[in-house]
Amino acid sequence: MPAEHVAPRAGSGQEDHLLANLLHFARLLRGVGFQVSVSQLSDLAEALTLVDIAQRADFYYTTRAFLVHNPDERETFDRAFDLFWRGLLEHSRLQLGRRALHATSLKPAQPPLSRQPPLIAGTYQADEPPLGVPETQPDIEVPPTYSPWEILRHKDFAAFTDEELALAGQVIEDITWRVSQRRTRRQIRVAKRTSRLHLPDTVRRSLRLQGEIVDLAYTRPKAKPRPLVVICDISGSMERYSRVLLRLMHALQHTGQPVEAFVFGTRLTRITPALRHKDVDTAVREVAEAVLDWSGGTRIGESLKTFNYRWGRRVLRRGALALIISDGWDRGDLALLKQEIARLRRSVQRLLWLNPLLGTPDYQPLAQGMQTVLPYVDDFLPARDLASLGRLASRLASL
Repeated sequence: MPAEHVAPRAGSGQEDHLLANLLHFARLLRGVGFQVSVSQLSDLAEALTLVDIAQRADFYYTTRAFLVHNPDERETFDRAFDLFWRGLLEHSRLQLGRRALHATSLKPAQPPLSRQPPLIAGTYQADEPPLGVPETQPDIEVPPTYSPWEILRHKDFAAFTDEELALAGQVIEDITWRVSQRRTRRQIRVAKRTSRLHLPDTVRRSLRLQGEIVDLAYTRPKAKPRPLVVICDISGSMERYSRVLLRLMHALQHTGQPVEAFVFGTRLTRITPALRHKDVDTAVREVAEAVLDWSGGTRIGESLKTFNYRWGRRVLRRGALALIISDGWDRGDLALLKQEIARLRRSVQRLLWLNPLLGTPDYQPLAQGMQTVLPYVDDFLPARDLASLGRLASRLASL
């Protein structure tokens, strides 16, 4: 769904101008090769309400945090940010491509923080040309260029070299991993009148003011992140993907949110303590020492039974989410698999299944294990490249 089709939020004219400018800026970024999704723009618009957008530094770093996922993109982002918010494009909302971006030799280091962007007004003064940019732009056609990063984003994890694996690990660590929140029974005080009126606090305040109710107290339910349980297949059929997926589990473990990690082949192993090491290589080595059935057979049903009876009550609480990563090939009892996947589904708020084979040409879930679990899966998602992991991050945040 294109970002231009996002409906503006109801509110003041200033909010409408801010959202309109974000939409035009997203169109410019897509024109130079960025992948800007609707969920990213929605999260960015919400985050901008928490910072002072009158300060260009606050706006710049907030926008960059949500839209830049790779260090190689920063220079291009800085140039695009400077060009757009300085007014180089003025009212040209239909020509926001590479031609405008490459028509300047602007340096990206200092300008993004030098001036306040025209976020609220929504218009530019034609009699004040952008600082450091000539008033007449040369008519230069720039041929499209292809970044190695774009190739790596859509490259199958099974074909990664050791160097690409190291780079992919850094990219996975840089992705903003955030699990959706749940409402708790606890209430917190807020100042917004749209929240729930809290009568006990209101009465206590009125007593201090000789019985006059002049200061109303409001509260709203406190929100906390949902616990996330990740169960990853490390059998022989998943060997080509497990080395990347372990880095994914390490990144999720270090989000500051409640995450439990397990791996299985013919048996289930809890690896949460090993993944707590900040260094991913040290964590992977400890996982390798702890797991005894690496690259062996697959018994999904027996592994899920161990999880349900030994760990389920400990980690599946407070509306937890379960994320299973497997290609669905199973040598165990399918009746047991059906029984245990049904039990797991009843214990969680939502069950997500990642399959590295999903998204490959002509793939169909014909494996008997995959056909057995699909009726109990809420989200069936791919996990074969970095682009699919980016979509997973958006999905976890929007559940």
